[in-house]
Formats: sequence, structure tokens, C-alpha cells
Amino acid sequence: MAASMAMTLGVLTPAISVVSSIEGLKVQSNDLNHRIMVALAGVLLLSLFVLQYQGTHKVAFIFSPVVLLWLLSIAALGVYNIMHWNPRIYEALSPIYIYRFFRLTGIDGLISLGGALLCITGIDILFTEVGQFSASSIRVAFCFFVYPCLVLQYMGQAAFLSKNFSAISLSFYASVPDAVFWPVLVIAILATVVVSQAVLSATFSTVKQCHALGCFPRVKIVHKSKWIDRQIYVPEINWILMVLCSAVTLGSQDTTRIGNAYGIASMTLIFITTSLISLSIYFVWHKGLALALSFFILFGSIELTFLFSSYIRILQGGWVPLLLSSIFLFTMFVWHYGSRKKYLYDQNHKLPMKWILTLGSDLGIVRVPGIGLIYTHLANGVPATFSHFLTNLPAFYQIIVFVCDKTVPVPFVPQKERYLVGRIGPKSYRMYRCIVQNGYKDVNENENEYDFENALIMSIAEFIQLEAEGGGSGTPDGGSIGGRLAVVKSSENFGKRFGISKSNGFEGTSSSSLNITSSKSATLLKLKMMYDEQESPEVKFKTRVQLTLVDTRYKDSFVKEEVMRLMEAKKFGVAYVIGHSNSKAKWNSPFLKRFLINIVYSFLRKNCRAPSIALSIPQTSLIEVGMNYTL
Repeated sequence: MAASMAMTLGVLTPAISVVSSIEGLKVQSNDLNHRIMVALAGVLLLSLFVLQYQGTHKVAFIFSPVVLLWLLSIAALGVYNIMHWNPRIYEALSPIYIYRFFRLTGIDGLISLGGALLCITGIDILFTEVGQFSASSIRVAFCFFVYPCLVLQYMGQAAFLSKNFSAISLSFYASVPDAVFWPVLVIAILATVVVSQAVLSATFSTVKQCHALGCFPRVKIVHKSKWIDRQIYVPEINWILMVLCSAVTLGSQDTTRIGNAYGIASMTLIFITTSLISLSIYFVWHKGLALALSFFILFGSIELTFLFSSYIRILQGGWVPLLLSSIFLFTMFVWHYGSRKKYLYDQNHKLPMKWILTLGSDLGIVRVPGIGLIYTHLANGVPATFSHFLTNLPAFYQIIVFVCDKTVPVPFVPQKERYLVGRIGPKSYRMYRCIVQNGYKDVNENENEYDFENALIMSIAEFIQLEAEGGGSGTPDGGSIGGRLAVVKSSENFGKRFGISKSNGFEGTSSSSLNITSSKSATLLKLKMMYDEQESPEVKFKTRVQLTLVDTRYKDSFVKEEVMRLMEAKKFGVAYVIGHSNSKAKWNSPFLKRFLINIVYSFLRKNCRAPSIALSIPQTSLIEVGMNYTL
């Protein structure tokens, strides 16, 4: 629910930020048409979302100066208004005025807290997605710079309103002196762009993390090495947010309704966060139940007061975040429910190792040169996708690798701990398992598929060496049926035996490929290159990374032979095998389950990104195996 509210803020924050910044034009022109303001806001919003598509790395260097200039500007305006209109406004800092306010206003004062809430919401946006900074630096920046600037600004507005109460609807821009009005307006618009950019980046990050944890449909995660560290872009979410944000902007008559919606979303997210921190204090950090309850009572009671005053405004635009968050929440729930059912189905229908061992080293099929990567969600056992493929086509590649792309419940996984490699069956079977561990915040920065393929080959080769040094046992020929996994990149000698060369497109690959003596003829290789060039013209311009074995000195001749076979198979190419599923609920399932699986989950699965796109699998090397799931 908190994640769905965070996504909702990705819709509301750009809308309220842009519209409120443009509203300052009313101060200079009272006759300004509302439609003109909405049109200007629409243009700014469109430019903002297009900027996400192009990438913000080219203009990111101005973000910090803009925020600094904005904070200093509002602080200077606050000081000016205090000195010009009411120097005694500092007396309002006394807590006695809180008591007097509620004594005079009663329940109306409690309800008005929903509006006062907007004075503090948005501060957290300044620190969105700044996890690369330390906690102490964030505290210092807030306590000694951000907070004093905000207090001075609101004190200045209060001083101005004490003498100009009729200007309360546009108090900020009305309090700006005419001499600096236009510069302040320009800085305000730039600041809203920066704030909106931060919220959109946080929304993309939230969607990416939910997707990694299996709680959001497959989307395309875009990241380029020249971008800011860990900055990502999700095309589908960007355009969906643009449509929803434009609809909210066009549908609202003023910022009051958007403000009510924004307040509910922000306060709900804040309260859920406080509740989760209270649980973390006791269950994760083990600080004691008394501290957890004290934290929740202290902060939760204050937030519940604001939450109550916000929800009173449901009919005045507050229903918008509830509707949007419900849609996001329902989508996340159905996707997680369907994905979990599919995983349990795979777990219950995986192939027993005894069946694999009875087939013999050739698995009862024709083994052809090359490497076949079989993607599966299972971290152990052989998936049913493999047997289904062999049933329809009794032939497969010489080297078989079961790849499991696993997201672990930690933010980041170090590179040296990312690849876990093991063996399936005896050595003569030439079957391996590789679990690729990723944190839910990790971003795949590989520029092309060759980076992954080479890392995988080096990891398997290193495992073969480690297995020999460890005296792998368990089968007559030294293989391990138990499937023990090794963290191969933690080895000091990892990758030292290999050399990497780069070439563009097919340049430098044809001659080496055609000189391979095998059953794959030169004609077939030429046809493959022609197919790649026609189906994927961008291959010609893509940097191809070639892996070569430069150090062939091995103490164990069997290790050398197995590694050489692995490298020879790599030269023949790598194929990616992935399941293409069709999910149906059992005919005797309850109506609700059949509705969720057969209609909602099927709709999401058919309209989201294909698994090959989400996993960055090259289409020219993809083999899909049709599978029917009865959940």
C-alpha cells in the first residue's frame, strides 16, 4: 500500500508543483484565463516527461544549484517580509500560540491541519533517491540549511498576511516585491522541474524494486553507463504517469483539489512508514518493545491527527489518490498472486534427479555443439521446461546451463558474490547451474549480452578449477549430484586465465568462426550472420566482446579438457531457452480465483513486457518453449 501511494505521488507531485508555480502569473495579470494556465502547465508537464525519455544526465549538473538558489531566495524573501511588514512575527514561534489556536477554533482548527500539512510535505522530496549520501550529511543539510530557510519563508508570509489578509490565496507570490518577481517566478518553475524529476526518479526506482521482488508486472528497465549512478528510466511508467498527471491537471479547477489529494497521499505514506519503522525497531533491530511503542505513540499520534484532517477532504479531490493507489495495489497483488502460483507449480513439477541419471550422459538425445542457457525460477532441480523441450525436439546443446535470475532481499549484492555456480549430475553430463544473485536495487549495467555470456563462461570455468582443487566427489567420475554451489568470483584467480577483445558488429568474427572444424558448415555460419544482419541491423554497430583463453596451463588434464570444451562450445554460439507460459485456473477453482488468474493476471501478462525483454535476452538467440500452467 505504501508503494502504491508512492506511485500515486508520482502523479500528483508534478501536477501540484507545476500548477502552483504558474499560479504566480495571476498576481501580475488578474484577467489571466484559467485555460491558458492549464495549457502552460500541460506544456511544462509534457516537457518534463519527454526529458525523462531523453535522459536527465545532460542537465543534472544544474539541479543542485537550482535548489540552493531557490532555498536562498525564499529565505531572503522571508527576511525581507519580516523586516518590512511585521518584525514582531518572531513571537509566533512560541508554543503558546498552538494552545490559543485550538482553544479558539476547536474542531475547525483540527480540520484546518490538513491545509497546514502542505507546508511540510515536499520537504522529503529534497532527499529522495540520495542514498549515496551518508545519514549525517542529510541531517546536517536539513537542520542547518533547508529547515531554517523554510521557517524564515513562512515567518515572512505570516508577517505579510498580518498586514495584507486579503492576499491569502496567493500569499507567496503576493509577498514578492515587484522588482524581483520575474526572477523568482523563473527560479520557482525550475525548482518545480527539479522536484518533479526527483519524484519521478523515485517512482521509477519504486517500480523497479517492486518488479524485482515479484510484486509488479514486467517492465523495461533502461540504464546507461553514462547516466547518473543507479539512475533508471522505465518507459511504460513514464508515459502512464504523463497521461494520469495531465488528466489530474486538466480535471482540477485549482490547486486546492490537487492539494487535498496530495495531502492524503503524503500523510498515508508517512503514517505507513512510521508503522513499518516501529515494527523494524522491534523485529529487525531488536531494540525492545518499549522503544518501538514509544516511537509509534510519539510520532503516530501526531500523524494520525493530520491523517484525520486530510481524510475529511475526500469529497473535495481526496478520492483521487485513493482511486489511483487502489488500482496500483490491485495490480501488484494480482501479479504477485499469479507469479507465486506459477512458482509453486514449477516447484511441484520439477524433474527428479533419478530420472536424469537414468538417461545416461547423452540424456538420450542428440547433443549438438554450442551452449544452451535454460532460464528458470527454480534454484534447485530441473524445470519441466527442459523435459517439455526434449519431448518435442530430442536434441540439445553440448553444454547445458540452468540459469536462475534471483532477487535476494538486500539492496545490493557485491559483484564478487553475484554468481553461484554448481554442477548437475556427473561431469560427463556437462550440465551446470548458475544462480545470478541481484539486490532489489541493483541495476544491470551490461551494455550487451556478450558481457553476461563472458561473465557466465568465466564463472563456470572457475568453478571447474575450484571443484578440482577441492577434490569434488559424489559420483564415480568426480561429479557432484548434490549440486553444491560455489561463489566463484570470490576466488583470487578469477578471470586471470582469460583475455577479452572488442570488435564492432561482425568485424573480426567471420574468419574465426569459419575456421572452426565441426559439424556446423561454413554455409550455415554465413546464413546465420545474414539472418542476424537482416533481423537486427543494430548488431552491425554493437560492440562485440570476445573471450579467449590465454593461459592453458592446468595441473589437472581433465580440468583443461573440460575448460577447452567449454570454450569451443562458446565459439559455436549461445542460445537462450525460456518458457512461454499460458496460465489457467483449475476448472473447479472458486470464482474469485478464476477471475484473478484467467482474466486479470492473463491480461497483465499479455500486455506487459515479455520475459526475454525484461531479462535483456537477444531476440536472435531466443528459443521459447510453450508451457501450459494449471494453477
